[in-house]
Amino acid sequence: MTLHIETFNLGPLQTNAYLLTGPVEGKAVIIDPGMNPGPLLKRIADLEIEAILLTHAHFDHMGGVEEIRKRKGCPVYLHSLESEWLTSPKLNGSLMWPQVTEPLSAEPAEYDLADGLELQLIGHTFKVFHTPGHSPGSVSFLSGNDLFSGDVLFRLGVGRTDLPGGREGDLIHSIQNTLYTFPDEVVVYPGHGPRTTIGYEKQRNPYVPSGR
Repeated sequence: MTLHIETFNLGPLQTNAYLLTGPVEGKAVIIDPGMNPGPLLKRIADLEIEAILLTHAHFDHMGGVEEIRKRKGCPVYLHSLESEWLTSPKLNGSLMWPQVTEPLSAEPAEYDLADGLELQLIGHTFKVFHTPGHSPGSVSFLSGNDLFSGDVLFRLGVGRTDLPGGREGDLIHSIQNTLYTFPDEVVVYPGHGPRTTIGYEKQRNPYVPSGR
């Protein structure tokens, strides 16, 4: 059963929002609905959204949560370490960037995510991996050979760790000891920029060149 993945570059920071559909016709999952979600809202007009999955709760990844949730009546999933971030412009970072956005907030997530949790959605299994470092509650979602890494691992890059709650040591550990343990052919869909593969990053990523 193939997971169909559509990418929407949303907001001033060009955050990758992912719309996922599977064998269950008319149903979908959204990962990280960022700011200015108009194109995504138009696309999902006739779809039932089973869930909004958040890799983390920085403002550029959660900016469209409330508009989509209210329109589609869907639950939001977020790691418990960032349970207060949706409601707090200070914690989600939107208060820090007035040149980019107004203060953003949303209602709390309906469900907590935790390491090892398996979600059954749209006919697929999504396994949750806690991958802190960019933020305390950052998670990655693995479904088959598709990995949604948020702002942990990018093509030839890694997430920044200079924001509140970020820790470089944790980020490197998350990549080396979790993401780099996946097969080389796993395709990585990051929070920003183009997709890549685990094998490519293990060989060429200048920040974390290998899993050792």
